[in-house]
Amino acid sequence: MNANRAKAIYEAKENIPVKLDGEQPVWIEHVDVENQMATVQIGNNPLETHTVRVDRLVES
Repeated sequence: MNANRAKAIYEAKENIPVKLDGEQPVWIEHVDVENQMATVQIGNNPLETHTVRVDRLVES
């Protein structure tokens, strides 16, 4: 996915499923469009967040 799509998903009112590396469900918490990075929450654990390249995110 590209950074603009990740930002659109983050800003969307509806729930759009996203997976990290096509496997783990994540919630997008922040998108840095300039650097092509996103901060995501893994699953339902608010304490497990990672900053990853947006190209690792897959809309499912």
